[in-house]
Amino acid sequence: MLAFLADENFNNDILRGVARRDAEVVIVRAQDVGLSGVDDPTILAWAAEQKMPLLTHDVSTMTRYAYQRVARGLPMPGVFEVSRLVPIRQAIDDIILLARCSVANEWTGMVMYLPLR
Repeated sequence: MLAFLADENFNNDILRGVARRDAEVVIVRAQDVGLSGVDDPTILAWAAEQKMPLLTHDVSTMTRYAYQRVARGLPMPGVFEVSRLVPIRQAIDDIILLARCSVANEWTGMVMYLPLR
């Protein structure tokens, strides 16, 4: 099962909803692993080291840094951009689907946007 890193400002209501609906889905919060207040490249580097795709709402900068990592040939385990306009229930459903139905490294080098279509 795919595990995720959630950016520091990721909606905790979504994280709690995923945990309530499927306790086997692993989502590590950035602040719980000492990544509070660090810059986006550092978050992406940690996610790459752990081989964990990133969940974020930060469309403005995180995407740019993710593509920069790919262009430089650095590992980038994937980024899932979740719009703040996505209904919480839809975000929860999509994250659980991704965790349950994805295989390791499937999202390497990719930036995907939720909701899934």
